[in-house]
Amino acid sequence: MREIVLDTETTGLSPQNGDRLVEIGCLELQNHVATGNHYHCYINPERDMPAEAEAVHGLSADFLSDKPVFTDIVQDFLEFVQDAPLVIHNASFDMGFINAELKKAGWPPLPDSQAIDTVSMARAKYPGAPASLDALCRRFGIDNSHRTLHGALLDAELLAEVYLELQGGRQPGLILQDEKSGAADHAVKAERVARYPRPHAPTAEEEAAHAAFLARIDDPLWKS
Repeated sequence: MREIVLDTETTGLSPQNGDRLVEIGCLELQNHVATGNHYHCYINPERDMPAEAEAVHGLSADFLSDKPVFTDIVQDFLEFVQDAPLVIHNASFDMGFINAELKKAGWPPLPDSQAIDTVSMARAKYPGAPASLDALCRRFGIDNSHRTLHGALLDAELLAEVYLELQGGRQPGLILQDEKSGAADHAVKAERVARYPRPHAPTAEEEAAHAAFLARIDDPLWKS
């Protein structure tokens, strides 16, 4: 099963207000295991970079000025993603930006049904608990100390670990198999060795010692 863990960075919060993508990071999973195959690019947003956004991801307008625009990278991006499920933290945000860019470039949008939202997964599993990426890293003991700024590929790598934990940990499919599953064919049968019962009757010496002990008890209940 192929899945793509995806994260983006932008110039702001709303593509409807003119904000644009500036970074895409994708990590490929095969059966919930990272393959090492990834896609990453910086994108020239063809506009200024608000100070608030730069403080989050550290990408300045000057740094992005010589990077490709979205129309230059869209085909490579879509060829990498294909029709695989997209694992995204707060999927509506990233999907909104990606589809806004696809629309500007004249490409059809990605269906919302292609996205798996890990925020929704976390809130369903831990109602009322913080569901940010940093909070989930702390919950699962995932080292994010190197995350001083947001970065699409770094965040995708952290999210891949969080996603695995939300699925149930290192053995998400662990179940007790029955004979129909074929597990019985590999069962190890222990040989049982018969053992004779050990004698428990007291010896004459033990009975005499017990009688002497009882004789020392004044007014025992069993004689009243």
